Amino acid sequence: MIFNNDKAIYLQIADRLCDEILAGHFIEDERIPSVREYAVTLQVNTNTAVKAYDELARDGIIYNKRGLGYFVTKGAAQEIMKTRKADFVKNTLPEMFRQMKLLGITMDDIIKYWNE
Repeated sequence: MIFNNDKAIYLQIADRLCDEILAGHFIEDERIPSVREYAVTLQVNTNTAVKAYDELARDGIIYNKRGLGYFVTKGAAQEIMKTRKADFVKNTLPEMFRQMKLLGITMDDIIKYWNE
């Protein structure tokens, strides 16, 4: 995984796990890779992966079964989608609309690009 400097690495790892849940790679009540396995996969320090898992557990996306590992919470995909949609509407759309206005891009243009 290539990390960017705009966001803490552990948050980028948490986002990646959320992406994998949304993509159906991990389903409800399914075990996800252990912290160590995921750290090795992403070539990061185990403590960084622990922070990502802790963040997701706090958000109710994953849960820990003592001695068995972490599992995807029921309704996690819907919760991720709800949170991301709200963030998109609040943070991404205003800038996108501003740029569209500056560049003279209309909704008809967007629909045309979407359909291509």
